[in-house]
Amino acid sequence: MIKMIFGKERRGEYIDLEDYGVSTEEAKMYVKVAEVHGYDDLREFSDYIYNGNLLILDVSPISIDDIELERITNELKRIVRDIDGDIAGLDRNHIIVTPSGVKIDRRKLRKF
Repeated sequence: MIKMIFGKERRGEYIDLEDYGVSTEEAKMYVKVAEVHGYDDLREFSDYIYNGNLLILDVSPISIDDIELERITNELKRIVRDIDGDIAGLDRNHIIVTPSGVKIDRRKLRKF
């Protein structure tokens, strides 16, 4: 299969971004998507947040357990207070947690 990407022909499914001048250097912050299955998962995820990274959590596996979901949300709020970050629900099943210095603008962008 031949694909046109950035004006160049590519064969196969994978793209080497270095061919297009995209930097592969270390970043100051990373965005991680994680799935929460229980309160114990927060230990690993909190380390990620404390290290200055942004986390998008999929809580759909526990969304029917309101008590566990509230427990996890309260712990995330505590972490956010500790680091002066921010937290917001994207929808019923997703929560975004940001590190210090990153605030969430809760206004949706709309086409004029």
